[in-house]
Amino acid sequence: MHTNVYYVGFQYFFKILKKKVIIKCGRTHIIVIFASSKESLKTEPFMTESTLRSHLEKVPVKIFNDRDEGSKLVAREIASLIKEKNKLDKFTVLGLATGGSPLLLYKELIKIHKEEGLSFKRVITFNLDEYYPMKPDDANSYHHFMYENFFSHVDIEPENINIPDGTLSVEKIDNYCRDYDNKIKSLGGLDIQILGIGRTGHIGFNEPGSQSGDETRLVHLNEITIEDAAKGFGGKENVPRSAITMGVKTIMQAERVFLMAWGREKSEVIKAAVEGPVTGELPASFLQNHPDAVIVLDPAAGSHLSRIETPWLAGKCDWTDRMQKKALIWLSGHTKKPILKLTESDYKEWGLNSLLQTGEKAYDLNIEIHNKLQQTITGWPGGKPGSDDKTRPERSEPFPKRVIVFSPHPDDDVISMGGTLIRLAEQGHDVHVAYQTSGNIAVFDDDAYRFMDFVRGISKKMSVCEPEFEKIYQNIAGYLKTHPGNGNGNPDVLTVKGLIRQGEAAAACRFSGVKEENVHFLDLPFYETGSVEKNPVSQADIDIIVDLLREVKPHQIYAAGDLQDPHGTHAVCLHAIFDALKVVKEEAWTRDCWVWLYRGAWQEWDVEDVEMAVPISPDELKKKRMAIFKHQSQKDEPVFPGTDSREFWERAEDRNRETAKLYDSLGLTEYEAIEAFRRYKF
Repeated sequence: MHTNVYYVGFQYFFKILKKKVIIKCGRTHIIVIFASSKESLKTEPFMTESTLRSHLEKVPVKIFNDRDEGSKLVAREIASLIKEKNKLDKFTVLGLATGGSPLLLYKELIKIHKEEGLSFKRVITFNLDEYYPMKPDDANSYHHFMYENFFSHVDIEPENINIPDGTLSVEKIDNYCRDYDNKIKSLGGLDIQILGIGRTGHIGFNEPGSQSGDETRLVHLNEITIEDAAKGFGGKENVPRSAITMGVKTIMQAERVFLMAWGREKSEVIKAAVEGPVTGELPASFLQNHPDAVIVLDPAAGSHLSRIETPWLAGKCDWTDRMQKKALIWLSGHTKKPILKLTESDYKEWGLNSLLQTGEKAYDLNIEIHNKLQQTITGWPGGKPGSDDKTRPERSEPFPKRVIVFSPHPDDDVISMGGTLIRLAEQGHDVHVAYQTSGNIAVFDDDAYRFMDFVRGISKKMSVCEPEFEKIYQNIAGYLKTHPGNGNGNPDVLTVKGLIRQGEAAAACRFSGVKEENVHFLDLPFYETGSVEKNPVSQADIDIIVDLLREVKPHQIYAAGDLQDPHGTHAVCLHAIFDALKVVKEEAWTRDCWVWLYRGAWQEWDVEDVEMAVPISPDELKKKRMAIFKHQSQKDEPVFPGTDSREFWERAEDRNRETAKLYDSLGLTEYEAIEAFRRYKF
């Protein structure tokens, strides 16, 4: 993108109210400045980074290190307002959201209530929406969600809680909705409105096609929204097709608005809402017209914003080594040229003048970045013995290495780095695999029933402990019959499901060449709740990991850096490893221990972040697939598939092939597939 600036004497344009006009001509932006004299331009700066960013980002955006940090900021803002209004003996009126985005916010508010005495007695709440039809005691109702995750943990008065009523007859809904809006208005409007955002760009259940004048009403849900809700309802066919939602107009009348979004799956819709036009086809874009709205993101949700994705087009760019690599990969993709074929005119045409202004020549930059990418590729993930390792991602010595592959669930190892795992074992390294959680809730009840049938059959056929096994069978089978779809509510059922996943993991390890004695099932306690909601990591969890580290004293650690797991288990498991490493970091063996982070099940590293790329041949990719197939309970249709309809082996292969194709397009060696890693230094 080029930016050309033209000065025009203001006296000739006295009828024009704006002082600056931006005209877009393809990739060229022409900025016309109206001023009384050229001297005034010196005192009225217009090309600063902040103004360019405010032009691209039409809503204030705050990006935090993680969702915890972002949630705490919003919680503190709410708590501060409540304290201020409590002192004045005034009510605080809050608009609240449901879903995954505000969960940590509610946890933080509960914490502030319990630890700092924040009172909610003078807080009145209005929820954004509710499915229709929906009974308040239904496990999928937003009534249930709010009481489960917030209201039952604070001292809010029941009469001050307002949630749309999903039990009304259709004839009563219009009047009810008018009353809902009028009640908000009678209280002076909402002081703060909390929002999430759906993949359709909806806020509340204001789906594409909503208008700025819409108030609370009954709406039909978009098909994508229904798909996203299907998991909680046990299938699309069970999701209500309608909902009662607060309207865009009601939301926009709130004094302040915080929209919270986490994860890469929200990154594209966030970019469109923040940088695109205001349109009813993307209702979140209406926030561009709100006087005090803030978008709160984690790095993944903000990853497509121009300031992150292409900062050289959004303002001043700090040309670090990583940013240079990122820019040339981007330029190669847009020009459809390998890096070594990029020309100076390509740099200029695509807005990378500032990179050339660092003093580097295009020819030299091309070679430098090409070589750095080439040096990430290795067929020896544990290091090649006896080789010159100066330009290799891993050390040649010691050889063989002791290796621990940490897997959050009992299949992440083979899904995300199965090819590398197999190669490490084949190349003679002492490979250990540590499964951090049991993964028991991700097994269908029918599988537990089927395995109990098998155990019962073995007992009878071999006349082994028949009465004892029959008693166990009747207990578990009886529970599953009387509690359809709720097997995870029984500890014995969870034990069976955990053993199913252990058996699958052990089979995959055998197939991959990992010794039986090197397979470790850690069963970290934080996970064992029997539900999607987990406990916080405790010292007991960290101690289990510390004990394994001290036992093995690894030269290499592989851990899941794939933080887009929809339930957050990957992130929790990774931070538990980091906490354990802090405990042992002064021990002698850690000086020769490197940590590599893998991805693959839910996302992949961007090429500019890859520090080790392990090529996978067609035969190795087939072998990796067979290792994944050992996890039969997760095949065909896993319990927690996320929004990606592909099976896990398909996702893994597609991502591995896409990485290889990208390396190929940059002018590097063509491979069937590549598994990518980034080093973490502790």
